[in-house]
Amino acid sequence: MNDYFEIGKIVNTVGISGEIKIFPTTDDAKRFGLLDTISIMLDGKLVEKTIRSVRYHRNLVMMKLEGIDDVNAATALRGGVIIVPRAQALPLEENEYYMKDLLGISVFAEDGEKLGVLADVLFTGANDVYVVKNSDAKDLLIPAISKCVLGIDIEGKRMTVRLLEGLRE
Repeated sequence: MNDYFEIGKIVNTVGISGEIKIFPTTDDAKRFGLLDTISIMLDGKLVEKTIRSVRYHRNLVMMKLEGIDDVNAATALRGGVIIVPRAQALPLEENEYYMKDLLGISVFAEDGEKLGVLADVLFTGANDVYVVKNSDAKDLLIPAISKCVLGIDIEGKRMTVRLLEGLRE
């Protein structure tokens, strides 16, 4: 499953006609409208479905699928994870990365000191924050700004950062 990205989770049904409710886990929920089919990972199996319709309500996506015509069939999909192959992932802008590619890379200070492994990305209003796990009990929080992040090598699984004053405290 390394060549797939999760873009949503089926959280419930809508009405009795078999429509599903999806919580998007992608930055752009409108991307569901660009798809003709979806792949659902459910109980270790991959299910392919053709999309009949997509609509949006608040922060959720409502979707009608071919062959899912009643609430019982839709309920059976609850808990499924919607995935897309890397080839169908939305294109990135310069200096943007897929979170999946960032997680697990080694993080080094500009002097070569290994700081740990990138374990999570926190989304804040101003900028993202990288959570670096290390052998110390305390996580290191690094703002994802050009002043701190000097370079990211996805192929080499390495990030180089400048630790601004106070980041180690």
